[in-house]
Amino acid sequence: QVQLEESGGELVQAGGSLRLSCVASVRTLSNYAMGWFRQAPGKEREFVAAISWNGASTFYVDSVKGRFTISRDNAKNTVYLEMNSLKPEDTAVYYCAADRSRLRVGTSKYEYAYWGQGTQVTVSS
Repeated sequence: QVQLEESGGELVQAGGSLRLSCVASVRTLSNYAMGWFRQAPGKEREFVAAISWNGASTFYVDSVKGRFTISRDNAKNTVYLEMNSLKPEDTAVYYCAADRSRLRVGTSKYEYAYWGQGTQVTVSS
């Protein structure tokens, strides 16, 4: 069983930056590809970014490319999402997720087996 805990969400002005963290309670985080998703009120949970087990491959939704960076520190069992040039449309609850497999880097929520409780990011205009 994998338990994930996100932190770092808060209210920020448009153009600002935040760094989200996700700490995993696992023996070996490198056994899992990891992802970040977000869900705005009244909308479906959507893919934001994903990273391979060793950090060599990353993927982003088009709307955050060039602004967000996903990274991981397997020694600290932690995954990060650095968010810059934030926009009001980035407002959502952000969720960290772990894939069952380390052999793929999924962009679909259905590929992820473990989820955190989420952290709220609010961007004011």
